[in-house]
Amino acid sequence: MRHLRKHRNVILRILDILVIIFSYFISESIIDNNFDITSKLNPTFFYTIILALIVYIGLFHIFKTYRNITRYENGNDYLVYVLACLIGYIIIALLKLVFNINIANPRVNMVAALIIVTAVIGYRVTLRLILTEWPYKNTGKENNDNRKNVLIIGAGEAARIVIRTLKTTMRDTYHIVGLIDDNVNKINYFISGNKIIGTRKDIPKICKEKNVELILFTISNISNKDRKDILSICQETNCKVRILPGTKDIIKNKNLMDSFRDVEIEDLLGRDTVKLDNRNIKGLIEGKTILVTGGGGSIGSELCRQIMTYNPQRLVMVDIYENNLYDIEQELKAKYPNKEICAIVASVRDQKRLDEIFDLYKPYLVFHAAAHKHVPLMETSPLEAIKNNVFGTYNTVNCADKHNVKKFILISTDKAVNPTNIMGATKRLCEMIIQAKNQESKTEYAAVRFGNVLGSNGSVVPLFKKQIANGGPVTVTDKEITRFFMTIPEAVSLVLQAMTFAKGGEIFVLDMGEPVKIYDMAVNLIKLSGYEPNVDIPIEITGLRPGEKLYEEILMDEEGLQETKHDKIHIAKPMDINIEMITKKLSKLQFLLENSNNENKKEIKEIIKEVVPTYKGKN
Repeated sequence: MRHLRKHRNVILRILDILVIIFSYFISESIIDNNFDITSKLNPTFFYTIILALIVYIGLFHIFKTYRNITRYENGNDYLVYVLACLIGYIIIALLKLVFNINIANPRVNMVAALIIVTAVIGYRVTLRLILTEWPYKNTGKENNDNRKNVLIIGAGEAARIVIRTLKTTMRDTYHIVGLIDDNVNKINYFISGNKIIGTRKDIPKICKEKNVELILFTISNISNKDRKDILSICQETNCKVRILPGTKDIIKNKNLMDSFRDVEIEDLLGRDTVKLDNRNIKGLIEGKTILVTGGGGSIGSELCRQIMTYNPQRLVMVDIYENNLYDIEQELKAKYPNKEICAIVASVRDQKRLDEIFDLYKPYLVFHAAAHKHVPLMETSPLEAIKNNVFGTYNTVNCADKHNVKKFILISTDKAVNPTNIMGATKRLCEMIIQAKNQESKTEYAAVRFGNVLGSNGSVVPLFKKQIANGGPVTVTDKEITRFFMTIPEAVSLVLQAMTFAKGGEIFVLDMGEPVKIYDMAVNLIKLSGYEPNVDIPIEITGLRPGEKLYEEILMDEEGLQETKHDKIHIAKPMDINIEMITKKLSKLQFLLENSNNENKKEIKEIIKEVVPTYKGKN
């Protein structure tokens, strides 16, 4: 076989020569009912065959057909053979017409051309089937007991590519039991030798009967709801589930299995894609200087990515943590090599440094995402939360006012509502600062409040994945604890949309959908990783942490919601807060910073309660 592959070009040429010769014999026999092979061995027939060999073999060479790898030829390659044979027939006909050379009549050449194209394509297709399908035809798992049984969801182009790859390069690892597709008209049909055996409702039964270990989800063009529904059915099987984001991912990755990703919790939320008024967003960003604090963080970096799609003149990213800042800088500079992207290491606590940055770049819009956000850590180090969240925001707010920023958007959190922890209380005070500052400044200040984002640094989903990978246990603080969730891109998209609605003083509240039980989330992730909860991977209830709520809220009692033009963005009723009130509150916190330490938690919490009346933390 190795020698055949080495000399395949020579072999193909020999086969094509034989096809052309026999095609003319067959053509003569069809045209001439009194065909006698001995009578046809004359100069005319001989010259015809010689000319045909020169023309057809020459055209096949010009069209580079002998450089094709036969097993990978497809419809486009076969069209080239049709074109070559058509041109070959025309050339031979013109030679006879123009030069009146002594060759067979046009009818013989026409029939011969049809036979040649049919035979050349026919034997190549046969070779392709022999080389690709037959050696790897699934005959059952009994030939290799170590192979994993695989069920493929989807019967489109991506599934065909997956099947071909599994059969050729991974045949010793995977055994395809069949395909699933919701189009009932496809049931019992085959793709590359593999049968479509059912619809989504048949998945649990098929997985049980055929002992499926791995489910490959290959449908990319599907609604979020249908994706959620199918994956929910897959959960019932305890099979490992992997998702192919799109056919292009197969092309990018040399290893097919690298193209697949694990099921993410957002796949199970089934949230619809956010629709944006891109024209208004672009009108505020295009050609302007945009500054993002906390630009290296989860929300900040996604803000930077989405802002760049609206063609700003300059993007200024400020962050104290240099590693993440460097990563997003390199990512964006690679994608937008002709754009001015400035990554600046600086702390929002440093007012002088901030003033230098604002004076140098003169931003038109500011997105303030810099903050300490981890609830348990801020309970341990409350003064750090005050320094960074409260005074960092105050510094940035004042710089925006001084340097005539058009709009200032604070990234807030649902933990600011009736806060039970230091982090939430400091973010609530940040909201109060921007509402008060808005009353005396030409800058339009607003806040956007939302809940947890999936996959952010330190969030529960990456923690669960790490715990599952380590064999458990998966830790949940309380079986009834719930949280609102949305994806990072979704949250950031809505922040940009809310910016276009901001007139000053608003607290925008994003529609987070239905609250999700953290325990259910843990169960789902364990199942979709191919394990059984509390059997393969234990779930351990650890108890609520200091400052942690059982349920999060999005509104305080005194707030009401106003609608906006976007159904996922609402406005909390502005509260009557002036800058004099804020100044007094900040004076108390400044005294606390100068005269206390992180160990005096009782004193700190008492001052926080005075400053943030809605704070409900326990001493």
